[in-house]
Amino acid sequence: MSSILLLEQALNGLQFGLMLFLLASGLTLVFGIMDMINLAHGALYMVGAFLAAWLVQLTQSFLLGVVLAVGLTAVVGMVLEATLLRTLYARDHLSQVLATFALILIINESVRMIWGSDLALSAPQALSGPVELLPGLLYPSYRLVIIAVGLAIALLLFLMVTQTRMGAWVRAGASNREMAMAMGINIKVLFTGVFGIGAALCAVAGAMLGPLLAVQVGMGENILILAFVVIVIGGIGSVWGAFVGAILVGFVDTLGRTLLPHLFREIFSPQFASAAGPAVASILVYVLMAAVLFVRPQGLFSGRS
Repeated sequence: MSSILLLEQALNGLQFGLMLFLLASGLTLVFGIMDMINLAHGALYMVGAFLAAWLVQLTQSFLLGVVLAVGLTAVVGMVLEATLLRTLYARDHLSQVLATFALILIINESVRMIWGSDLALSAPQALSGPVELLPGLLYPSYRLVIIAVGLAIALLLFLMVTQTRMGAWVRAGASNREMAMAMGINIKVLFTGVFGIGAALCAVAGAMLGPLLAVQVGMGENILILAFVVIVIGGIGSVWGAFVGAILVGFVDTLGRTLLPHLFREIFSPQFASAAGPAVASILVYVLMAAVLFVRPQGLFSGRS
């Protein structure tokens, strides 16, 4: 396998990992601070993608459509938290799972009634061509923009968590929610703000990945599973852990799907390799999770004390 192909797939892994981080960072904060399992997090990713596709068509501007979609999805997330999800904080995790799973079905069917089963979302025309990064390495310019956006948002999120008053509240809530309440932190405002930030990050991921994947009903379920894997690997409540876990999962998933079929063709028959390669590659992420949990059951960077 050529080094150019490896570099290209490594960049794909970085791009996928950064988008996973946008989902997992909001999810880990919600789980770490609120102690709530929100299966509807992936549905907000889908809502953000549909809003972006609709608003881009409406405004004829990709940037304006994405910005509006992110804001509207944040509002949707905060409204859901303030009305329905707030009633689940005192319930056990089984009740949270059942209620948020029902919310997935409700949101899916609501989106289907409004926009149909799918919408078209294309990358801006100016970003449709490739960029030559190295001699022989042509990489799509839109994917480079996704990497740049992901890194910029990751940096802003780290600065928010480490340098701002709200970030101090977030760290306190993730470490010890009861003590944070005793110190006078307005938990209701904190929960709503964190949920809104998480929904906005979902919308960014959905809008940016929309031109690469299909904007369709149910698109959030599969990627939600990977987001949960990320927070288990990185550690519940840790934004830095979500970042490291997402990059690891992105690289393992992308490079595994590229390298394993080639490796299997060298060892086994072509028929077996074509069938077994993708199958084994799809479970590598879960093997990674099991290995991390065997060594560190709390994850790599647990945000809880």
